[in-house]
Amino acid sequence: MATIIFYQKPGCATNARQIQALKSAGHDVVVQDILKQPWHADELRSFFRNMPVGSWFNRAAPRVKSGEVNLDSIDAASALALMVSDPLLIRRPLIDLDGIRCAGLDREPALSLLGHQTQEHLQGCLHQATRTRCPKMGSSE
Repeated sequence: MATIIFYQKPGCATNARQIQALKSAGHDVVVQDILKQPWHADELRSFFRNMPVGSWFNRAAPRVKSGEVNLDSIDAASALALMVSDPLLIRRPLIDLDGIRCAGLDREPALSLLGHQTQEHLQGCLHQATRTRCPKMGSSE
């Protein structure tokens, strides 16, 4: 099977479920902390390919939920600059499979890794549904 680099937020229950699903499908998963990765705009952009700019964001991020970051009017350069300075804004997971990259499990190569099945139960924040908060990790939320 495949070796996948999986960028997650430590303590995120949804990312934990996603990692387990990939491992259950027989893949080796190398987990990286998305918040500690030294991101560069060009590198981040490679995960989003032809996705609309608004879909590059973690919609559960406090700055998105509060309206501070307006997903309807942001351009690509501004979005990338914000994400480089605040990785909590980045849509998770970021997946790298031998240089083929994506953000989220609802597009390739993630769909192939999970057998081309829509994985609705693996998308979305569990904590939003229950109105609880993710555990704090260091100084970033």
